[in-house]
Amino acid sequence: MAEKIKMNTPLVEMDGDEMTRIIWKMIKDTLLEPYIDLKTEYYDLGIEKRDETDDLITVDAALAIKKYGVGVKCATITPNAERVKEYNLKKMWKSPNGTIRAVLDGTVFRTPIIIDSIKPFVKNWTKPITVARHAYGDVYKDVEYRVDKPGKVELVFTSDDGEETRLTVHEFNGPGVVLGMHNLDASIISFARSCFNYSLDLKQDLWFASKDTISKVYDHRFKDIFDEIYNTEYSEKFKAAGINYFYTLIDDAIARVIKSEGGFVWACKNYDGDVMSDMVATAFGSLAMMTSVLVSPEGYYEFEAAHGTVQRHYYQHQKGQATSTNSMATLYAWTGALRKRGELDGIGGLIDFTNKLEMAAVKTLKEGVLTKDLAELSNIPHKKVVYTEEFLKEIKKRLEQVL
Repeated sequence: MAEKIKMNTPLVEMDGDEMTRIIWKMIKDTLLEPYIDLKTEYYDLGIEKRDETDDLITVDAALAIKKYGVGVKCATITPNAERVKEYNLKKMWKSPNGTIRAVLDGTVFRTPIIIDSIKPFVKNWTKPITVARHAYGDVYKDVEYRVDKPGKVELVFTSDDGEETRLTVHEFNGPGVVLGMHNLDASIISFARSCFNYSLDLKQDLWFASKDTISKVYDHRFKDIFDEIYNTEYSEKFKAAGINYFYTLIDDAIARVIKSEGGFVWACKNYDGDVMSDMVATAFGSLAMMTSVLVSPEGYYEFEAAHGTVQRHYYQHQKGQATSTNSMATLYAWTGALRKRGELDGIGGLIDFTNKLEMAAVKTLKEGVLTKDLAELSNIPHKKVVYTEEFLKEIKKRLEQVL
């Protein structure tokens, strides 16, 4: 066998939970470590370790990405009340993705992996739609309170010079809930620039949508910043590239997206992007066929799969039953991170390897070797449905042919 590809700088590797944790190791064992002298700084973000460290390990992992520049993350459990009970957790820990994004800031870009034999559920979608999700603030960095008796909730801002501004949120006659959330001009500005730059790179139109007619301060601030950045910094560049920037309300945007042919970048606020990226991924075929990368304004990158931990398959796996779990998005998280590491460190062999690995994965699907979820969507007449491990071995077989 040829000598393994050497790495200069470690990737920040963040392990995860349940079935994706199993797949994570399979990918490393089958498709990466036989060919790459894999250099990573490892952080176990599995729910037990996060609980054990009071979630400090998640912050450590995010700071390591700041140190090394590129991270790759496995899917993780964000616990609800049931999960707290299931794993006997100290508390209902926050989303690790939310924590990492709060440290790094930036924008999450999610793009479907398209293959000819899987047609989108929206028949007019012939080109990929990239969802650009603002990765800071809003409900993911909120403060929440359960009101248990009558009283008044106020929003209070105290400036550094001691001046106080008070706004009544609601006068409660009985129990209810309240939350406070925020965003920063600096973060919205970097989000806007990331989106405009990404659109220029792809030479695709940029759409941005919010609900400024209802949220006349909060959402309107996003709209105003996008307009200002576009007019002062990007309008000429967009004109030269033959592409457009377009703003509309979020409900109108959804209707337009469904009627479109695709082929644009759709910028969304944090929550909208969370929801809409899942809708777009599923409508293109599968959540497990979606790439996801967080790009920070300082030039840090975090790659991950855009789906969850595949809980149902994990329970089957625990019972000793074989599963047919789609590993494409997790594989693309690894190839995306390794390619970016190769680009930053000038390692052509690493870039070439990741390109060939992705080609081998797509070729496997095109030749009708599919996991169960994709077999149900594919229009290939002769299909071979395989279990998780066999799918990775089939990719390996095709990878060996091109190395």
